[in-house]
Amino acid sequence: MKRRDMLLGLGGLAGLAAVDALVRPRRARASAPPPRARACILLWLNGGPSHIDTFDPKPGTAAGGKFRAIPTRVDGLSLSEHLPQLADVAQHLAVLRGMTSKEGNHDRAQHLLHTGYAPNPTVAYPSLGSWVGHELGDANADLPHFVSIHGPSANAGFLGVQWNPYIVQTGKQPLSHTDYAPGVNMVRFLKRKQALDAMEDDFAARTGDPKVRGRRAVYARAIRMMYAPRLKAFDLGDEPEASARAYGDSDFGRGCLMARRLVEGGVRFVEVVLDGWDTHKDNFGRTQKLMGALDPAMAALVRDLEARALLDSTLVMCMGEFGRTPKISADDGRDHHPAAWSALLAGGGVRGGVVVGATSDDGDKVVARPTTVPELMATATSLLGIDPDKEFPTPLGRPITVTDHGRAIGEIVA
Repeated sequence: MKRRDMLLGLGGLAGLAAVDALVRPRRARASAPPPRARACILLWLNGGPSHIDTFDPKPGTAAGGKFRAIPTRVDGLSLSEHLPQLADVAQHLAVLRGMTSKEGNHDRAQHLLHTGYAPNPTVAYPSLGSWVGHELGDANADLPHFVSIHGPSANAGFLGVQWNPYIVQTGKQPLSHTDYAPGVNMVRFLKRKQALDAMEDDFAARTGDPKVRGRRAVYARAIRMMYAPRLKAFDLGDEPEASARAYGDSDFGRGCLMARRLVEGGVRFVEVVLDGWDTHKDNFGRTQKLMGALDPAMAALVRDLEARALLDSTLVMCMGEFGRTPKISADDGRDHHPAAWSALLAGGGVRGGVVVGATSDDGDKVVARPTTVPELMATATSLLGIDPDKEFPTPLGRPITVTDHGRAIGEIVA
């Protein structure tokens, strides 16, 4: 059964946390806003992309670097010359150029942008994907509520391990561990499951350990997934060649294509990771290469969702953990810069063709409409129909809201 446990990317049972029975909401769903989106795709640019070289170009300045700015379909909005396809779908994009935070360490900033909270050793905060699965997911679904492609993402914290992401390492290969082990048929498998159930019953009776329920939820979901007719959503092999080519010949492009297939199949939250944006050295060469993967993949995702009448019901988010400095180092790099950076949103009730906020001429600081991470999280949860102020008690009884007192960004909530 350990192999089946791997289906949800848990890496064993040692880290099992509290289960649903300990995490009942204190506020009724009635206060939740009406949903505009039913699913969310997060394109995570791991390492912190340079806002100046991507979504907030500063042409003609010393900080502007080596790239030109190009116009988009939106008057007054320019992007890097290496994002021509995103420029062509800019009418669907909301560009948040006033993002700002105080977390300049990778681990802390990644935690903040995934959970909406700065790290706190006394609370294991759930990730946005786990909140979405917990609040919107069907307990009897045959596919995971939260899938992370090419990265582990953040986990479910005090919500319990059954809301952790299911991790897909690559889109090139079929899923592992979704069939019986060698030498095991259905009859033998069911007998093993019965034996496990008996041991779980005995352990729960003797110890009263609430983690048993979480462990059983994991196994039950893993077994449903083994028999799921929609499991083919993970298989890119039957995707038309032209469709696959549009996303680009990269792992990230294949991940974005898989994300579209998964939300089409009912998955509520998918994160696709594009790593490598920590450009302390060779910022321009590395950033250009990374934009070469990002540009066709995100643009194709937006076009594909629109063509399938899914864009209005799917929120697409694109961001990293912070921006990078206007100053260019001797190694031709840029360093961490949380004071000012950019994020992109599209679909799911977002008003497209809008720029919110502005940075100084060198991109060093926000000079108009600063936007905080709690505001970004409140925007996402509100569009998905989750009350950002809904309270849950941690296992120790501490009340925690879904977002850290954030309010949705009025300029982009259509």
